[in-house]
Amino acid sequence: MCKLTDTLFGVDIAQFWTVCSSNGIVLDKEQLRAIERYERELRYWNERINLVSRKDVEHLLERHILHSLAVLTVVEIPQKARCIDVGTGGGLPGIPLIIARPDLRMTLVDSIRKKLHTAEMLAKHTGHRFTDAICARVEQLSEEQPVLRGAFDVVLARAVTDTRTLLEWTRTLVAPSGMHVLLKGGNLRAEIAQAQMAFPDATIVEKPLRMIGAPWLEEQQKKVIVVTWGGTPQSAHVEIASQCTSQ
Repeated sequence: MCKLTDTLFGVDIAQFWTVCSSNGIVLDKEQLRAIERYERELRYWNERINLVSRKDVEHLLERHILHSLAVLTVVEIPQKARCIDVGTGGGLPGIPLIIARPDLRMTLVDSIRKKLHTAEMLAKHTGHRFTDAICARVEQLSEEQPVLRGAFDVVLARAVTDTRTLLEWTRTLVAPSGMHVLLKGGNLRAEIAQAQMAFPDATIVEKPLRMIGAPWLEEQQKKVIVVTWGGTPQSAHVEIASQCTSQ
């Protein structure tokens, strides 16, 4: 366990753990060590490959890793869910999620080979056993690998492209009872309307991210778009949202 004096730039690891715990994300000592190692190695490799915005590198722990974990406060991801993180870059949000939820099966996808190889290495350093990596353009993935059609319970993406385009690229990858979980920011009204018009069979819900101890999420209008398909009720996946937002 990291001591209170061990500081990771914007917040220290003890503060990070406190924010997570206050919002129902419980990390044990090994998971916290894995978070530390991931943050440290991501910072190191980012100087060489530019995995995340360098202007925000001093805030990796809270603005990137905590942001990724914030998904768990508004979405109920099923146990042992098959997940795909498209446009993963440095492994966000996929790697933080497999640290917090080691039961998940995660596939990391990126079209830039050097980024994907780095993300795959970082994922292996977490000790997670159920992680795959695919170098491909996500819009071509289901054609190039038909076995992946309908293979995933959760399609994840963080700041990849607009919702309509992302759904067009990945609709065939999600299982009938699965969902898309997209990390976004800002005013999404027009973007959601365009996506809904293009996919009338989808149920699209915007969930604001609010975490005790992380006011910047609201200040920067960070949100999650949850998309379910056919007859799958949204309540099956976002039933914990009311509990989190009422605290």
